[in-house]
Amino acid sequence: MSEDYDKDLTGNVPKKLSRRFLGKTAIGTAGALAGAAAGFAGGVAMGHDARQPGMPETDKRRFEGKSVLITGATSGIGRAIALAVAAEGGKVAFCGRRENLGTSVEQTIRDAGGEAKYIPADVTHEQDVREFVDTAVDEFDGLDVAFNNAGITIQKPLHEYTVDEFDLVQDTNLRGVFLSMKYQLPYMLEAGGGSIVVTSSSAALDCTDSQSAYSASKAGLLGLMRSAAFDYVDQGVKINALLPGTTDTELVRGAAGMTGIPDSAWTVAAKQWAKGRIPLQRMATAEEIAAFALILGSDDHPYMVAQEMTVDGGLSGHS
Repeated sequence: MSEDYDKDLTGNVPKKLSRRFLGKTAIGTAGALAGAAAGFAGGVAMGHDARQPGMPETDKRRFEGKSVLITGATSGIGRAIALAVAAEGGKVAFCGRRENLGTSVEQTIRDAGGEAKYIPADVTHEQDVREFVDTAVDEFDGLDVAFNNAGITIQKPLHEYTVDEFDLVQDTNLRGVFLSMKYQLPYMLEAGGGSIVVTSSSAALDCTDSQSAYSASKAGLLGLMRSAAFDYVDQGVKINALLPGTTDTELVRGAAGMTGIPDSAWTVAAKQWAKGRIPLQRMATAEEIAAFALILGSDDHPYMVAQEMTVDGGLSGHS
């Protein structure tokens, strides 16, 4: 089963987390994991809602008065980006398919004094993308920054994918970004410039088993980003890619098959998994990834173009 693309975009999803913890790790058996459930799941996906009930406090105003578009922002990394941009004065228009979550994020931003507009859209549908961008531009009078973040994963050995499953991952993760940029760029060119951040993944570089569709889509985004960056660099538009490592979100928890266990159990298992793979020995939080996304989307580094910025807790340092 695929995840809704707006559940967020993470990085290397620990697909075999549950199997691993039921086998060779210190947790040992299914019974032991169930018993440790009081400790395994709470820290990792304990939830962005638990860690960040409202907008983050900040003195920075890098997006003051700017119109910002975000795809896939009803949860996870996209949600964290939306809250952080709004906290810095940005006018945030965002899309996602789950209307209940979209209206919740919008209300959270407005309650904190920010400006936000949730627009339901599916990035696999061209008309949805066009209408999302046009509506957002009309709502906030222009487009300065875009975070193209929507993505899904389906995890299985390559020969087990159906053609429809493989196509769905590409259509969401790669084609969805193409469509978003296709309709964002004319507005930026008309305005004389802008910034686009594409959320790829460290899985584009550090591949594991059962991620062929996901890794292919994320690697494809790097080629898309580079070429597009060169298309528009002399017209004031800078385009870069963010490559998050494994991030504590519901997409990761779902891919691990652990949405039904107690939060506390998820924390224990996630920490054990991270110790065996990530130098920092933990997953990233959505807020940590969002903080770096804002650096790329802001005017802080105008000389940075066509770059792939990896934030993975040191994992790629072993490559």
